[in-house]
Amino acid sequence: MKIGLIEPPTLLPQSFLDFPMIETIEEFEGDIAILGIPYGMSYETHSMANEQSRAPDMIRQLSNKTDIFYSRNHYDWDLGGSLLDDRDIKVVDCGNVSSDKTDHKQHYIRAEQVARNIFSKKASLITLGGDHGVPIPVLRALEVFGEKITLIHVDAHLDWRHEINGETQGYSSPIRRASEMPWIDKIVQIGMRGIGSARTGEVDDARAYGAQIISAYEMHDIGMDAVLDRIPDGGPYYLTIDADGIDPTIMPAVMAQTPGGLNWIQIRKLIHGLVNKGRVLGMDLVEIAPRYDVENITLIHAERLICNFIGATVRADYYA
Repeated sequence: MKIGLIEPPTLLPQSFLDFPMIETIEEFEGDIAILGIPYGMSYETHSMANEQSRAPDMIRQLSNKTDIFYSRNHYDWDLGGSLLDDRDIKVVDCGNVSSDKTDHKQHYIRAEQVARNIFSKKASLITLGGDHGVPIPVLRALEVFGEKITLIHVDAHLDWRHEINGETQGYSSPIRRASEMPWIDKIVQIGMRGIGSARTGEVDDARAYGAQIISAYEMHDIGMDAVLDRIPDGGPYYLTIDADGIDPTIMPAVMAQTPGGLNWIQIRKLIHGLVNKGRVLGMDLVEIAPRYDVENITLIHAERLICNFIGATVRADYYA
């Protein structure tokens, strides 16, 4: 039996905010796509799933616990109007990339195929992970635009490791892998702090590439407006957000809680400011571990973050 590239959420067949869900990627038509990529490449040969693999479905479930009509149609003070601003914008949930536990690499191959299909339709892609390895196939798919892209990375960790246990496509390596892609140009990394997996050599490699590394402490000192000023104008951009880049007071459901991350005002300003600077081709939100959440505070902020990206995107000049 042939396995398709995407499949419905496994927890409950719910889409994000009850937006239409497609059954096959071939039928995709839309302006904004939501896609779950639950699994990264494991550093242990016996394991594929981890706690973060539940996050795409849990974020969708949380979005459906509120009044859907209220969320999609009432005035949203984060956006200055309703979510889609009464515009003819089609948001589609593509479900999750299908998996094959006998061949872990197939998950990335399928994820790249799906992302390429979405990008080829000039749609913006919101990816829900999964660990921080899952942006790697999405970043590969950005090749279809044929443009130099600025990568914006929010994280507590640098993610420039070449390999761990022989695996080069895992959650500690997405920014190094991005640096090897000819269509990725400038890299801006925001929120580094504490002790992560990077050694001095990885920091030296990032700096040698020309990555602009803005620690959380520098970001707090200079403010998000100054950070946005350091990002080249005009786009296009891709935004990758590791949930542990956000302060654990508002996103505690991560495996590596580290004090001092971005607060809500700062991450919201980054999203809106980036969309206003140029086209954001897509974004991902990864590394949420639902089992460690506290009263759904992480999932609530995740839902708000996604809504702010959707709302900012539909109001952008390229949708006018």
